[in-house]
Amino acid sequence: MTAQFHPEVAIIGAGPAGLMAAEVLTAAGVPVAVYDAMPSAGRKFLMAGKGGMNITHAEPFDAFIARYAERSAELQPMLQAFNADDLRHWLKQLGIATFVGSSGRVFPLDMKAAPLLRAWLHRLRTVGAVFHMRHRWLGWDAEQRLVFATEQGQQHCRPRAVILALGGASWPQLGSTGAWVSLLAEQGVAIADLQPSNCGFELRWSEFFKQRFNAQPVKTVRLQLVDQQGRQFAQSGELMVTEYGLEGGLLYALSAPLREQIAQSGSATLTLDLLPDWSLEKVTARLSKPRGKQSLSNQLRKSLGLDGVKAALLREVTPAEMFNQPVELAKIIKVLPLTLQATRPLSEAISTAGGVRFDQLDAGLMLKKLPGVFCAGEMLDWEAPTGGYLMTACFATGRTAGLGALNWLAGTLSRRF
Repeated sequence: MTAQFHPEVAIIGAGPAGLMAAEVLTAAGVPVAVYDAMPSAGRKFLMAGKGGMNITHAEPFDAFIARYAERSAELQPMLQAFNADDLRHWLKQLGIATFVGSSGRVFPLDMKAAPLLRAWLHRLRTVGAVFHMRHRWLGWDAEQRLVFATEQGQQHCRPRAVILALGGASWPQLGSTGAWVSLLAEQGVAIADLQPSNCGFELRWSEFFKQRFNAQPVKTVRLQLVDQQGRQFAQSGELMVTEYGLEGGLLYALSAPLREQIAQSGSATLTLDLLPDWSLEKVTARLSKPRGKQSLSNQLRKSLGLDGVKAALLREVTPAEMFNQPVELAKIIKVLPLTLQATRPLSEAISTAGGVRFDQLDAGLMLKKLPGVFCAGEMLDWEAPTGGYLMTACFATGRTAGLGALNWLAGTLSRRF
């Protein structure tokens, strides 16, 4: 890139949102340059696919859109215009077959992100998209040119439109540093504070429990939470014990209300049903049988199937005297309280809450205070649980920003004549 290079549209950020914006624009014949601070495109996209590329979810749209909670209304038109079925069709055109797993999650047939990204980048380059890697965006200069830090020094360009798809601030080593917040704030753009989402939570384990059960999965439990507004949340699944506390899909799905409760009260208490398939009466009856000479551990294991990390969790939070009271112990097994003290740092989170507020944007995701500048992806103020929802919204908002830029270019052209 040189100071004299001026693309029609500059897209800053080579993740799924930025690439989808490039897809829309190049399909319309618009010259596009994609800039990214990292040495290669889609770093976080590839990391997200390491355990199996969960690209979207096949549940009915009403349930799907509800996953975006307080931002459902803002995202609904974008997700209706490019929904899970549309995404799967687009992938098929790219040569990527998908399947629906037993949980409703949708994956590429080979479960991998790399072939998808390679095919996509190849197609974009074939239709004229130009990629500039190791270009870190520094904002605008006094002449309103974009400024980039590169290995050759600062470079500038003046495109007709700009699409920002810079991600949030989770996993900064992969490029999403959140450095854009101050750059937009300087331009008067209102931004909701970036916070960890789909994250682990800290609680105080004993040294024995921490050392003995770190990285142990807690399988088949039911998590329940009542937030400060009285809303009830309940979901079954798995958790993972960590040295610092807990993580896993069950917590990720409730990270927003848990985070809010910790912010307001200093802690958040949830409960676990360690035996969700058993009634309280059945647990009580089993515990009320004479133990004989067997130890409590053997009784829990033989009568209830409670052993390992589940039995250790029970001992970790239950006063010793309760183990001689079958009725009370049964209640605790069904409603085991755990008090979370804090979220893990934003840099460790899977995704980010907060970002550019929707009231700062028009329907095409153009910043009202910066005409011709659009935002997309995780840098917008929304969050969602894992399960394909994050990825789908990044694609859908990237597409919306690309269409918004097309409309802007058409409007500026008509205003010239």
